[in-house]
Amino acid sequence: MRWNKKNVINLVSNSTHLPAPLTPPPPEIYRLPHPPPKPPNNNTPIPPTLTLSPSPRHSHFLTFLESNLPHHQTLTPKSLTQFLHSHLRHHPLFAHHDFAVFTWASTLDAFRHDHDSFLWMSRSLAATHRFSDLHRLLSFISSNPCPCSSGIFSCPKLESLFSSAVDAFCRAGKMDYALLAFETMRRLIDGKISVGVYNTVLNGYVKKGCDMEKALGFYKRMVKVDACTFNILINGYCKSGEFEMALCMFKEMRERGCEPNVVSFNTIIRGFLGKGKVEEGVRMAYEMIELGCGVSEATCEILVDGLCREGLVDDALRLVMDLTAKRVLPKGFDYGSLVERLCREKKVDRAVEMVEEVWKNNGGAPCLIACTTLVEGLRRSGRAEKASEFMEKMMGVGVVPDSVTFNLLLRDLCDSGRSVDANRLRVLATSKGFEADETTYHVLVSGFSKEGRRKEGEVLVNEMLDKDMLSDIFTYNRLMDGLSTAGRFSKKQVRLV
Repeated sequence: MRWNKKNVINLVSNSTHLPAPLTPPPPEIYRLPHPPPKPPNNNTPIPPTLTLSPSPRHSHFLTFLESNLPHHQTLTPKSLTQFLHSHLRHHPLFAHHDFAVFTWASTLDAFRHDHDSFLWMSRSLAATHRFSDLHRLLSFISSNPCPCSSGIFSCPKLESLFSSAVDAFCRAGKMDYALLAFETMRRLIDGKISVGVYNTVLNGYVKKGCDMEKALGFYKRMVKVDACTFNILINGYCKSGEFEMALCMFKEMRERGCEPNVVSFNTIIRGFLGKGKVEEGVRMAYEMIELGCGVSEATCEILVDGLCREGLVDDALRLVMDLTAKRVLPKGFDYGSLVERLCREKKVDRAVEMVEEVWKNNGGAPCLIACTTLVEGLRRSGRAEKASEFMEKMMGVGVVPDSVTFNLLLRDLCDSGRSVDANRLRVLATSKGFEADETTYHVLVSGFSKEGRRKEGEVLVNEMLDKDMLSDIFTYNRLMDGLSTAGRFSKKQVRLV
């Protein structure tokens, strides 16, 4: 048999990720009464011992291998990968032994791994954050190439294998491993490494504590660069507080023939605003427009938020209005925060002007947040009629308000003696998909009661009854009693039988 207890114990023992130690537990220490004895001066640790007596886990693993892994004389890279993927990968006890089985297979005389088994194993190790094993695998691949690279050319899948490994190392901050994998990759593959792999390593240095010195050193090794290369460096220098170096990189970007993109400009604009240089940041945005790059939603958010943080709400408003007039304001830009700032500073009219201007020139309806914020601002400033008109307009283009904002507006309309208009607004909202709740009906019934409108109130109470919104008959009678006290009709009590 190819599997015996000694082979299994050695295989499991060589696995670096064990669920439990294979060595026997240390002997239990019995405490003596006070005073405790002094510890011996000999600090030499007792070497661990490994017993050849199979534990239940070994026996189960042996049975599992015998039942699922093909015979070693018929084992192929495809069948091994199938076993690792289908049987071992999700096993609750033995999944962590996949690399040990993979390594064991490479010791068989008639077996040789190919790029598919290499690729599957590397991705599995990267996904489970076993980076030491991944490093060992790459070292093994460099000295044991797959069969398709027996000629003068390397394996065509070698670059993607090492690229994914480099990316995994960089994401985990294992830059020493990443650099070793990168150098091995340079030595093995045919041709030059793509600029994308260089950028991966560069970004790894930036993310790992913004190590800009090493990042710059690695950048100087690059022969070919692209916009992403400079964006990584610019972002790194901004995060590390070296904004002047970021500006130098932005300048060098153009000198080396790389056109700045939206990400480049946004990073520099954020840096300017972070330094309190508002004018420079706004000027950079207009430079984007002149170069045909165009401002993005992120650009507008950076500018508006930065201006508002500096207390320049009016400047933020003028910027949005100007971008709207030039028809370069992104349709997806959410200016709800600016509307909220304007309403908070009692500049509701300016907020209305901005929203309507953007609505007219930008071709799309405002977002729900901007609309509800504006309605709330108008309502709080005592302009319920204007708020009602705006809500009708927004519902006309399919923007349905939330129940809280809607019910508060209905309450204000009813309090001002306009219950009929409030109910008409409810009917319109219902036709657009709004679901009136108990609060909606209670507000309207209360409004009709105050105005002595018996018939309108009775219709609503009956609607509530039909929709099971009345918890009991007493609530029904109480609402009817409220309408009756208006002196418009004789109360119709519903009596319990």
